[in-house]
Amino acid sequence: MKKIHIILIIIIAVAIGALITTLGNTSTYADFAEAQKNPGSEFHVVGKLNKEKPTEYNPVVDADEFVFYMIDNNGEEKKVVLHKTKPQDFERSEQIVIIGKMHEGDFHANEILMKCPSKYNDGKQVAGV
Repeated sequence: MKKIHIILIIIIAVAIGALITTLGNTSTYADFAEAQKNPGSEFHVVGKLNKEKPTEYNPVVDADEFVFYMIDNNGEEKKVVLHKTKPQDFERSEQIVIIGKMHEGDFHANEILMKCPSKYNDGKQVAGV
């Protein structure tokens, strides 16, 4: 075999490996019920913060643990343990997307995405938009 053939085979093998790794790490959008049925799988759960229940964050004890209660789009509430610091303006968020897995009845998230009210219109609808 020529050197160019060996190099092409190596490049193809690396590309296939990268593709398999990317496909293996994908997670899907679901609700808490679906995440509860598949505790070993990672899911994106969309919902809103339950502002009637307290949040728990004590950076002196554990700066990488923030606990709150979220209601998914189907109305089911779960305790969420975020393994990161408390996000800034968390209580102002309109919608939350958490990424993680169910564990012993609680949702353990390693990532969080928040949709906050627009700072340009003070959270009010703009006419004609």
